[in-house]
Amino acid sequence: MKVAVLGAGAIGAYVGAALHRAGADVHLVARGPHLAALKEHGVRVLSPRGDFTARAHATDDPTDIGPVDYVFLGLKANSYAACGPLIEPLLHDGTAVIAAQNGIPWWYFHRHGGPHDGHRVESVDPGGAVSRTLAPERAIGCVVYAATELEGPGVVRHLEGTRFSIGEPDRGTSERCLAFSRAMQAGGLKCPVEPDLRNDIWLKLLGNISFNPISALARATMREMCLHGGTREVIETMMKETLSVAGTLGATPDITIERRLAGAEKVGDHRTSTLQDLEAGKPLELDVLLTAVIELAAITGVDVPTLRTIHALTDLLAHRTAVAA
Repeated sequence: MKVAVLGAGAIGAYVGAALHRAGADVHLVARGPHLAALKEHGVRVLSPRGDFTARAHATDDPTDIGPVDYVFLGLKANSYAACGPLIEPLLHDGTAVIAAQNGIPWWYFHRHGGPHDGHRVESVDPGGAVSRTLAPERAIGCVVYAATELEGPGVVRHLEGTRFSIGEPDRGTSERCLAFSRAMQAGGLKCPVEPDLRNDIWLKLLGNISFNPISALARATMREMCLHGGTREVIETMMKETLSVAGTLGATPDITIERRLAGAEKVGDHRTSTLQDLEAGKPLELDVLLTAVIELAAITGVDVPTLRTIHALTDLLAHRTAVAA
């Protein structure tokens, strides 16, 4: 099995290291000091489950790699449309693309069935730019439940969780999913093939759509947001509106709002990825988290006033962050 990790940051390098440890032919695409460290020392994984080093091939030029069986995308979703020159050298007719993204993916309605089958979600696939770069037929969905961070160039700190749920857009159980799952498990990770990954997408989105934008607006950690009465109430309302949209589309995430809040509170003083991006002056990845759900609410006729209010505030914040950069 030949795998390229395009965007070998904290999650990408962690997955690449696990697959390399399992015996897969792994190639990491990175840049800057991180790439230099990967070339010199490999990926150093620091984890409560045991530290290890994986000396996979690393490069900033995908033409050095050539076509692969799987591309694991560790890029931010707002980079997908522009990643064509990087991903094209990695593709052959059967290459699968596994996108480790939060939020609503560009392939969401591909082989979805029902009245919205084939619908393009404009906020995550503007003008079809992402679909032209990443054909939905190549997509294997992936929902990440692991938490990692780059402690330094070439060094991944694994904090918690090892689950990477995957699934086909058509809800089938394909050999390409099963083969990738086996390789991930051989590397020490959990990788269940879900019959309908869209339920997992909404389950994770329930937290991302609320905690991520609120954390950026309030500069608050997970624990702080859960313990503040007013903020907790806003988050509960956002989650209720999100579940209404999901239900209208036939998704049934198996979790209650109270349980989701309790789990978030246990995480403690963790800063969401959106807050980390804000503090680093990076673009805020809110289109796939918040804008997309508002778009889905519009096409399904669901009223989401709180989501719209938070979107207006974070949209201005994102604009100001972009201008400052």
